[in-house]
Amino acid sequence: MMDINEIREYLPHRYPFLLVDRVVDLDVEGQRIRAYKNVSINEPFFNGHFPQHPIMPGVLIIEAMAQAAGILGFKMLDVKPADGTIYYFVGSDKMRFRQPVIPGDQLILEARFLSAKRSIWKFECQALVDDKQVCSGEIICAERKL
Repeated sequence: MMDINEIREYLPHRYPFLLVDRVVDLDVEGQRIRAYKNVSINEPFFNGHFPQHPIMPGVLIIEAMAQAAGILGFKMLDVKPADGTIYYFVGSDKMRFRQPVIPGDQLILEARFLSAKRSIWKFECQALVDDKQVCSGEIICAERKL
């Protein structure tokens, strides 16, 4: 398990773009992670998306899954951004949205390592709310030295 303080050691993101609140399961040998984001009406994006019917933007759900995958990648390499390594989100494949995410939801983020070629890593990801899949797809990240 990782709390927000440890998460901040592994992700360079900060408010309002840090989208992982807690890691509840991390299996480096099994190459998978389970984390969550508590979705609050106080999120700044709800002011404009959409004021009368607030839903979390799909691109931010994808970003949250990518951040969880990034934590897994850092842990698998046993490095941190402070060590001079960073992951860039460079693409996605097979991305599908199944239902909206609204204020009050707890967005469960799951990622599983699929492959690495050179410095390009691929993860199978899904986001769930109340055990129902709301988004799934593959996240592609590029590992870079700073």
